[in-house]
Amino acid sequence: MIGSLTFLLAPVSSSSSSPFLSLHRLSCFHSSPSDILRATTRRLALAATKTRSITSMATEEENTGNVKRELEKVFDLALKATVPNETDVRPLIAACTAKFGDYQCNNAMGLWSKIKGKGTEFKGPQPVGQAIMKNLPPSEMIESCSVAGPGFVNVVLSKNWMAKNIQKMLVDGIETWAPKLRVKKAVVDFSSPNIAKEMHVGHLRSTIIGDSLARMLEFSNVEVLRRNHVGDWGTQFGMLIEYLFEKFPNSEDANETAIGELQEFYRRSKNRFDSDPAFKERAQQAVVRLQSGEPKYHEAWAQICEISRKEFDKVYKRLRVDLEEKGESFYNPYIPGVIDELSKQGLVEDSQGARVIFIEGVNIPLIIVKSDGGFNYASTDLAALWYRLNEEKAEWIIYVTDVGQQLHFDMVFSAAKRAGWLSADDSTYPKASHVGFGLVLGEDGKRLRTRFSEVVRLVDLLDEAKNRSKAVLIERGKDKEWTEEELEQTAEAVGYGAAKYFDLKNNRLTNYTFSFDQMLNDKGNTAVYLLYAHARICSIIRKSGKDIEELKKKTNSSTSAGPCDFAPRLLDHADERALGLHLLHFSEVIEEALTNLLPNVVCEYLYNLSEYFTRFYSNCQVVGSAEETSRLLLCEATATVMRKCFHLLGIVPVYKI
Repeated sequence: MIGSLTFLLAPVSSSSSSPFLSLHRLSCFHSSPSDILRATTRRLALAATKTRSITSMATEEENTGNVKRELEKVFDLALKATVPNETDVRPLIAACTAKFGDYQCNNAMGLWSKIKGKGTEFKGPQPVGQAIMKNLPPSEMIESCSVAGPGFVNVVLSKNWMAKNIQKMLVDGIETWAPKLRVKKAVVDFSSPNIAKEMHVGHLRSTIIGDSLARMLEFSNVEVLRRNHVGDWGTQFGMLIEYLFEKFPNSEDANETAIGELQEFYRRSKNRFDSDPAFKERAQQAVVRLQSGEPKYHEAWAQICEISRKEFDKVYKRLRVDLEEKGESFYNPYIPGVIDELSKQGLVEDSQGARVIFIEGVNIPLIIVKSDGGFNYASTDLAALWYRLNEEKAEWIIYVTDVGQQLHFDMVFSAAKRAGWLSADDSTYPKASHVGFGLVLGEDGKRLRTRFSEVVRLVDLLDEAKNRSKAVLIERGKDKEWTEEELEQTAEAVGYGAAKYFDLKNNRLTNYTFSFDQMLNDKGNTAVYLLYAHARICSIIRKSGKDIEELKKKTNSSTSAGPCDFAPRLLDHADERALGLHLLHFSEVIEEALTNLLPNVVCEYLYNLSEYFTRFYSNCQVVGSAEETSRLLLCEATATVMRKCFHLLGIVPVYKI
């Protein structure tokens, strides 16, 4: 468990309003969606012919914080000089862990397979690699190169160049290391609970994975529309509204306190629906009246939705997640027009009374109008996708749901490609991606539930994590040293951060077993360990008595006039250099996490960073050494990158032990 660790957050505003929570609502009624649909469908058809390549997520703009991209520029020149007649060759650069270098160019073997038999002067991949190395232009970032095996060109980075880039980040800010992506605007659709149902542990995965991906995109200067596609429309509202009328004939009596727990309210209304034919008939009529816009039924629907939102807000406030709600009801008016447009393109066919789109390679069709004339998830999702592409002008739409919905979204995306909404090639924009995730399991290996076989409420899980963290802090006597506010803030940072990290560190496609004991352990790959590592770095800097901001200013003034007086010492020791190299991997790691939509890549990087720092600090004296200034700045660079990683994972750092 947490043991002897105690934490203190940086000061925060005492304002009761949270800057992290903004859940906006939009009316489900619109003036003329069909007019908007007609006006914009033509635009989309035209835009679909003007897609942009995303073979590489990065742009051509200067991105000196990304070592891999900078090396690609250098090797691109070398490749053009080596094989001038091969115009479609892209540099293949990768970080390497071998003792021969820091990075490696892996083009030689592929080039050899393309040019052999064409009268080339080369006799194999090894000479190709030698030629690539020979044709490298002078570069301040490269200290030395060598060729190994079948033409692998190993690169050792210049120590001075590495030091210069780390110092530049400290002066100009971590934002200078942000990836530069080709996409400008994206939608991230995540969380998406159902109205009148509790948010459960399954929603934790969607909410924090989606929030993390949104944060990474925002860090990369992409405009992100965070969308909460709540289930706020459908036949279930008939039984909920009718049960509400039955229990509270006077609508003024139907408030949050009177209705009580919504999950139980939903369960009772469902039991009535299943057991009472007369109630069932009234509920079915209530759906018709709601969808026709009768004020009484719309007011009841809005009341149920608002009570649910208040419950959702409790979770979002704890997780510090920002979302804008556009639920199923928002897109409902657009469905007829979207289906009409798809029909005009000849994509919609009749099948057993339903209207469907057949998808190549899939045995079952995509049903977009049921045999009874009603709409379904596919109808709504197609309308939402159309709206996001046309009205919101998104280039990349990302859906974060469980892996069980993979086939559904594959079929929706395929239909959109047939319609010309999305590029047929997933390497070009506009594009849509499904981010699937596995289950949260209990220690019995089954889906996590309470001992009464109920799904675990998410708010209860988060509160338990916080309470366990607080109990350890009190056990260590922090309740006597800190104010109640400090105690609460620290318990929240550790508890909620531990819950997030325990989920995010796993590959999202896999199931994982939930355990409070493992989650709150202060050893190994846990948030508690990493928060401790960050707090320790901050403590080292404080104990030095040096003003780190003044040291940064000194760096800035020195580098503006010429080489900094302590730059030659910055990465002299092997463990200093290893730490510095890992810091410089930051930008390409975030780019990799976004390319593959895998937050666990950031977690792995963060944990390895703490390990590199531990080795550095064990073997390199900081305070009182001849290299104190440079090593304090290396400490600050590490803490800066750790804080940004925490931010991208939605975790609040702590600063004092």
